[in-house]
Amino acid sequence: MITTTIFPGRYIQGYEAIKRLKKLIPKYGTRGFIILSPSSYETILPEIRESLGESTEIVAEKFGRECSDEEITRLSDIATAGGCDVIIGIGGGKTLDTAKAVAHGMKRPVFIVPTIASTDAPCSALSVIYRPNGQIKRFLIYPKNPDVVLVDTKIIANTPVRLLVSGMGDALATWFEAESCMIKHAKNMTGSYGSMTAYALAQLCYETLLEHGMAARLSCEAGVVTPALEHVVEANTLLSGVGFESGGVAAAHAIHDGLNGLEATHEYYHGEKVAFGTLASLFLTDKPGETIDEVYSFCESVGLPTTLSELGLEGASPEDLRSIAKIACSEKESIHNEPMPVTEESVLAAIITADEEGKRRKG
Repeated sequence: MITTTIFPGRYIQGYEAIKRLKKLIPKYGTRGFIILSPSSYETILPEIRESLGESTEIVAEKFGRECSDEEITRLSDIATAGGCDVIIGIGGGKTLDTAKAVAHGMKRPVFIVPTIASTDAPCSALSVIYRPNGQIKRFLIYPKNPDVVLVDTKIIANTPVRLLVSGMGDALATWFEAESCMIKHAKNMTGSYGSMTAYALAQLCYETLLEHGMAARLSCEAGVVTPALEHVVEANTLLSGVGFESGGVAAAHAIHDGLNGLEATHEYYHGEKVAFGTLASLFLTDKPGETIDEVYSFCESVGLPTTLSELGLEGASPEDLRSIAKIACSEKESIHNEPMPVTEESVLAAIITADEEGKRRKG
């Protein structure tokens, strides 16, 4: 059996880590093209220019808010005209996905600098490409992961705590999904089987969240960087990133897709919906009571949703709930990586039970 594990070329994390750009850019090229989210352009770019000084040449451009083919072409043209040979994305998910796409098209190295720790996407070899109107157009899968992922925890500590908690929700699924793929011998995102390294990192991700999640939340609320915040940012970004891509995904993300099919959930973050998907998966896969209690207790402590009402679905109709299960059980969905047969009825039952348990514990 051949296994495949994929990583970013270099992962750098810490307080004021963004100052490392001065040393990193010359290792990969001569002139950097920095794509920044609108807020980062205003708040972070001045600091970057100051730290780089006159010795490192850059061209900076504000991201146009949508990771579309049109925006990718626009930015690629600017980078080419400016003679840039290192692409750097600074901001949230769509900014980073766009930077990956620009670098791929230009055949240049790419640095990913997330300003939030809300998902495990920064380390991945994937971009979601949208139409200009915001509808998903296609997925772009790359032959390699980013050359550098650089995470400045001083920046992360000054973002809304809900974003960090959402990242914990996304990361929470990592071990449970990887474990299912390991038992089932299901393939990972590369089309190969997961390695013991991937599964070990996925398990470490879960253990890190349980041990440090609450303290990390408190650190973020206070706007300060502590070892606990560092641990959780690494879990949200690197451990979960390698864990999902090289370990595999299963029910939690499929149930997220089902939840996302209902408009009422659209104002909630990816990780918040994945967290509820994880809770439902515990009942779907018949986890022991102590595990169920452990995961619910974690979600309650850090502020992740444990009921459907916390995702905008209070009083959801039976038809709405069935639609979640129907989408989750679609032929190509990752829920079929679970080690037991899965049906719409079993998924619907798990969703309802997860919601009832959440309400009971709040009662």
